[in-house]
Amino acid sequence: MEHKLKIKLIHDEAKLPYRANEGDAGLDLFSIEEKIIKAGEAELVRTGIQIELPEGTEAQVRPRSGLALKHSITVLNSPGTIDEGYRGEIKVILINHGKEDFKVEKHMRIAQMTIAQVLQVQLVQAEVLSNSDRDKGGFGSSGK
Repeated sequence: MEHKLKIKLIHDEAKLPYRANEGDAGLDLFSIEEKIIKAGEAELVRTGIQIELPEGTEAQVRPRSGLALKHSITVLNSPGTIDEGYRGEIKVILINHGKEDFKVEKHMRIAQMTIAQVLQVQLVQAEVLSNSDRDKGGFGSSGK
């Protein structure tokens, strides 16, 4: 079944998200503004788009590996979640983990967006949970 992602351009500088290669999971998101992100700081960057997600889905905003490797720029709340009912402008929180200021340029690919199905579950309060092989092990409990 084919799903449609509706995209509304709300700014003259806005560009449609772009899939660099057929079959890629991520759609590149573009900045509509120039902005300096100082070393060690975060900035909210506008994309100039709004979306309408298919029913039962969410969008996730993730870092671009090239920006992370070359400039230490990543998405602060990665992955950022866009809920199905949100209709506001898509904005990306970028953080500069580098030692030098970074300039976001207009039309720069700043992040990628993936679309995923969301499982709606019924919450059930329980007094007891079933046992598992893992049990309470976490945070490195499986070894190196």
